[in-house]
Amino acid sequence: MEFKDYYRILGVPRSASQEEIKKAYRRLARKYHPDVSSQADAEARFKEVNEANEVLCDPEKRSAYDRLGANWRAGQDFRPPPGWAGNGGAGHAGGQGFDGFSDFFESLFGARAGGRRRSPGFQMRGADRSAVAEITLDQALQGTEVTVNGASGGSRRVRIPPGAHTGTRLRVRGQGDPGAGAGAPGDLLLEIRVRPDPRYRLDGRDLHRDLPITPWEAALGATIEAPTPQGLVHLKIPPGTQSGKVMRLKGRGLPGKTPGDLFLRLMIEVPPAEEARQWYEEMAQRSGFRPRARLRP
Repeated sequence: MEFKDYYRILGVPRSASQEEIKKAYRRLARKYHPDVSSQADAEARFKEVNEANEVLCDPEKRSAYDRLGANWRAGQDFRPPPGWAGNGGAGHAGGQGFDGFSDFFESLFGARAGGRRRSPGFQMRGADRSAVAEITLDQALQGTEVTVNGASGGSRRVRIPPGAHTGTRLRVRGQGDPGAGAGAPGDLLLEIRVRPDPRYRLDGRDLHRDLPITPWEAALGATIEAPTPQGLVHLKIPPGTQSGKVMRLKGRGLPGKTPGDLFLRLMIEVPPAEEARQWYEEMAQRSGFRPRARLRP
């Protein structure tokens, strides 16, 4: 009979922990289970994976299997060593799968070792799926609903709460891949992306916007009306404000347990030359302001 490398079958190293073995088994069992796989050799691969798990997830069977040594290779002709007494015990309840283990398994552990107690039917939860929902900034501010399609072909309306921003993830129960056998379906992990907006730049829950002001508002100071997602507010511009100064309006970003802020960058915008030419000429003659005087070559 041929030697079976159970570690290779599950794709784990010989040093793998029980948790790593469990994860590898679940992944491969889901991949090859005949109820969900369309591969021609799915049933044979599933049986092979199930047999490997039967040995490696049982500490006694694994210990006995490891005593054979690490020099065997898959497919080599195998006979149990003289005096072999490696039966890892019968009645293990951890694995699930089809009856009928290989001759290799039975030569090591006996025909009864695979006759473990079983649940009434094979059950494996379906895999989770991922999807992306794009929304507008206004929808992120106010909340919205989107329609998502599940793996089973059905659709469902999902409520996106106010304050969802790019990177927010919502879990939609039961809209992932169907389970195997009597297993429950997986979930849909919905990632939110907020489309670019011509008015605001979104950074987490914070909003950023350029706000134009006149040269005299910057020089003399003023109280102006500034747009925010919640409406116009009165914003006080201090005298001597330079172009590029950023003013923070706390709590005026996206809503949430900790609301985001709105950052307004003040940008001085000069009127057209033909409209204020005389004023510019008078300023040029009378002002001693030399902004480049301190610059060195």
